[in-house]
Amino acid sequence: MSHDLRHLTTAIAAVLLPLLLLPPLTAAYHQQFREAPAFRNGVSCPPPHENSSTIHIAMTLDYATPYLRGSVAAVLSVLQHSSCPENTVFHFLATTDHRYNLLRTIISTFPYLRFHLYPFDPTTVNHLISSSIRRALDEPLNYARIYLVDLLPSVVTRIIYLDSDLIVIDDIAKLWKINLKSHVLGAPEYCHANFSHYFTAKFWSNPSFSATFRRRAPCYFNTGVMVIDLTKWRNHGFTKKLEYWMKIQKRYRIYELGSLPPFLLVFAGNVEGVEHQWNQHGLGGDNLEGLCRDLHPGPVSLLHWSGKGKPWLRLDARRPCTLDNLWAPYDLLKHESLFSDIS
Repeated sequence: MSHDLRHLTTAIAAVLLPLLLLPPLTAAYHQQFREAPAFRNGVSCPPPHENSSTIHIAMTLDYATPYLRGSVAAVLSVLQHSSCPENTVFHFLATTDHRYNLLRTIISTFPYLRFHLYPFDPTTVNHLISSSIRRALDEPLNYARIYLVDLLPSVVTRIIYLDSDLIVIDDIAKLWKINLKSHVLGAPEYCHANFSHYFTAKFWSNPSFSATFRRRAPCYFNTGVMVIDLTKWRNHGFTKKLEYWMKIQKRYRIYELGSLPPFLLVFAGNVEGVEHQWNQHGLGGDNLEGLCRDLHPGPVSLLHWSGKGKPWLRLDARRPCTLDNLWAPYDLLKHESLFSDIS
């Protein structure tokens, strides 16, 4: 057997063996996906396992909901537009309920993907979650981003966090390379937004609460796209600071949204601004109706369907918004054949 053939056989075995060892899929909410193409590095890319060239991306995976479909599309979009896709490592956060099903899904959909799957225990945060204006915002996985430093190994010192309802249409390395300077977190900021709308009158009328912004010029930012220095986060105990405001919320009801307001309370005004093209958010409309929206003016590197309306739901209902058609090419879901019922 030639050296190349032995190498190929070993590679195939490395992919198939984990699949053979996994138990059968459960039928709770089983989504099947087509296998993604293999994306390879160009000749100018550093070796894939050279740590200094590795891009780390964190995302949540929810096997039991349609958001998994969004996550798969997001991963595909990152790989497809990356200059060095083999240098990207995904760090997936998921509850333990469907761990084996998720492993099978990832391996069969992205056989060449470099990834790690971390168990997130919902009881870590359940007691801190307050009901919000939309039930989907109350899911424990929405709060997993708060615990990245506890879930990921300490050797991962920097991470890009991405939501499940977005696609990247530019080289993710450009976002990875931004200079955070002295800041812990980088994200596009929107200083024209009415910041007072994100908190209740009870918050603004209480001087001990509103004083948190006294020495800052807070701007809104969306937590679906963030570049985070995990070392600084860990050293300054930001998880505890976020939990503090969640405890205040449980007692005083100082905001109506889910996991966003604690981030605003802790970081707004201390964020390294990123170009707006890296989070063209709000494409899902508001949190109540989810109506169609247009892009913000300017270039686009990332499309984000934050809000109630998700592209996969509107496409399935055959009532897509215009921009939903930009998401569709990244959808790897295996749709049932129109002729499946014909014998």
